[in-house]
Amino acid sequence: MTLPSDAADESLDSVAHYPPVSVVMTVLNESRHLTHCVEHVLAQDYPGRVELVIALGPSTDGTDRVAAKLAGDPRIRTVPNPSGATPAGLNAAVAAARHDIIARVDGHAMLPSSYLRSAVEVLRETGADNVGGIMAAEGITPFERAVARAMASRLGVGSAPFHTGGDAGPADTVYLGVFHRSALQRIGGYDESFLRAQDWELNYRIRRTGGLVYFTPRLRVSYRPRGSVRALARQYRDYGRWRRVVMREHPGSVQLRYLAPPAAVVAVVAGAVAAALGWRRGLVVPIGYAAANVAGSAVVGRDLPLDVRRQLPLVVAVMHASWGYGFLTSPRSLRPDGSGESGSGARGQQLPAFQAAQSSTTSS
Repeated sequence: MTLPSDAADESLDSVAHYPPVSVVMTVLNESRHLTHCVEHVLAQDYPGRVELVIALGPSTDGTDRVAAKLAGDPRIRTVPNPSGATPAGLNAAVAAARHDIIARVDGHAMLPSSYLRSAVEVLRETGADNVGGIMAAEGITPFERAVARAMASRLGVGSAPFHTGGDAGPADTVYLGVFHRSALQRIGGYDESFLRAQDWELNYRIRRTGGLVYFTPRLRVSYRPRGSVRALARQYRDYGRWRRVVMREHPGSVQLRYLAPPAAVVAVVAGAVAAALGWRRGLVVPIGYAAANVAGSAVVGRDLPLDVRRQLPLVVAVMHASWGYGFLTSPRSLRPDGSGESGSGARGQQLPAFQAAQSSTTSS
């Protein structure tokens, strides 16, 4: 495989407007997708220099062999991530990165060629600490296509711009993210106790410390949705569980739209139980939810093939129920310290693991 090399004739103007970028990625069992992902990173239409730092978790599928082959390119380096946890890997990769602009990429994401150029331009234009765009779900099977449509609709996921799109502007969170290193240093990096929802939690701390998180539809990254009911249910259960953890850690992050799925679960179950105990009017709630789901799915999927449209109500119900169930049953033991108190990352100081990694890199 021949990968494109950095342009040797970059102008001073290009260097000034497009500073070097460090792309960071953490991978675990990504042997199928890693090569293509890296090709998309190195094929960026970006005038400045680009390096890629890959944090390697304890994979069992040959990912390390693929990464070692790719690292023959001088623009690619690897660092160990013994725990395999995403936030720990990201902190290790950021600490090893050489440049002041940090772009996070997933090991199965396929960046469009204009991604880094657009991101750096928006960073410069807005003065934001972090910019990001749309998590563009694209399915192949009828079920995946139904999930993709639900994930891009208010019916399925509410009004989050990084799912549904919209106008550019300040946002609570964005997909992936391109950061100024100074912002990550200011808040201490990713909180490694958040095994899920680490992006939302990190962006909350950026905003809480006066930084700007900025959404732009110019950044659009393809995402492959889950391919089965079981996998989708597990994914959204975990989303709900960890969003509850974020709300325990940061009470100021509570928003009414996050309470809608658990409220729906409670109402539907209560109505069904009441009907089973003889109060038939209790059926109004579950029947009403089912009717609203079917009607909403018909509108959202009106341009889809019939085999995809038929699966939309099921997909939406699984997403709502799983997220709500996860939120309601979220145990305090999910975080290693088991506490609901504000942790080390809540006030903007350096998190110990990130600080240690930065010190280690500096000393070397």
